[in-house]
Amino acid sequence: MSTSAANLSIIPATIDLSSAEIDLATAGRRSFLLHDALRRSEMKTYGFDFILVDCPPSLSLLTVNAMVAAHSVLVPLQSEFFALEGLSQLMLTVREVRQTANPDLRIEGVVLTMYDARNNLSQQVENDARENLGELVFETIIPRNVRISEAPSFSVPVLKYDDTSKGALAYRQLATEILGNNVGV
Repeated sequence: MSTSAANLSIIPATIDLSSAEIDLATAGRRSFLLHDALRRSEMKTYGFDFILVDCPPSLSLLTVNAMVAAHSVLVPLQSEFFALEGLSQLMLTVREVRQTANPDLRIEGVVLTMYDARNNLSQQVENDARENLGELVFETIIPRNVRISEAPSFSVPVLKYDDTSKGALAYRQLATEILGNNVGV
């Protein structure tokens, strides 16, 4: 589906995706369905430079499908305590996918999100993440920002909703950092 942004297409999820987990459970090569679909010859006709797959915040069969199909994983880490625990499980899953289905999968990086510099917990999560993950943690931090929260209610990205907000500026900076880095592990 085309968008008003130049060179950007999206395929939004529908309610049908809610039953995908059940449908995939009995499918042959169920972990490779997205991988195989994205590598079909007709995909080349679209000329995509990047394909981003937004996954649910759970380690489901849909997420595993995305990891098997992906070249790399970009991990958003909410600046909250329980997010660190979830990150450990995600790292184990990435390792397992590497060993069983996609040896080339790498972690593009970890980006701290919903960060509130006034909050000691946000600072502690950042310190823990940087101490344990080092250079995998992007320098760019996505702040907790009301404009980011408001944009979806108007069905537009924050860059269109308020391109001068702290959140929009942070996402631009993150994109620049990702395109400049491309180091992953």
